[in-house]
Amino acid sequence: MVLLAWVDRINIALGKAVSFLIWFGIAIIVLEVVMRYVFNAPTVWAPGYTQRIFAAYFVLVGAYTLTQGGHVRVDLLLNTRSPRWNACLDLLNYTVLVIWGAALAYEGWYYFQEAWEWGETDASALGHPMWPVKLALFVGVVMITVQGVAELIRSVIHVISPDTNVKRIGPA
Repeated sequence: MVLLAWVDRINIALGKAVSFLIWFGIAIIVLEVVMRYVFNAPTVWAPGYTQRIFAAYFVLVGAYTLTQGGHVRVDLLLNTRSPRWNACLDLLNYTVLVIWGAALAYEGWYYFQEAWEWGETDASALGHPMWPVKLALFVGVVMITVQGVAELIRSVIHVISPDTNVKRIGPA
């Protein structure tokens, strides 16, 4: 189970590192508000960069959220049955997550690769490159899929032996 703890640690570290992007996004938004309403001189670049910062944050923090048990769950079906029943539902949920993640990662890699090779830019006045956003999408999806595999393994262990304690990093 060292591998499961290792996956948890990587995703927790990534989530904590990425969480600092919020401060950059806030600083850019505050700067834009001051420039627009105090100096009547809005920037051309701020909206594009804040979109990219918050998009990267949102996608890269997903695996961390999964380690913390922070994603939406239907507690009506969970926590009212036996631990084995909960593990079976988790097994189903994580199987779907891994399939979805693998498909999205497969496509995400090609989106990133095309944006990189063709020098794709957005339609803004500055023509921001698209590859950083698409790389963040790919990395975020890969990490949530890897975390999903770890949770899938935990679910299989709990289905077989509900009393087994498979250690997790974090409160979830």
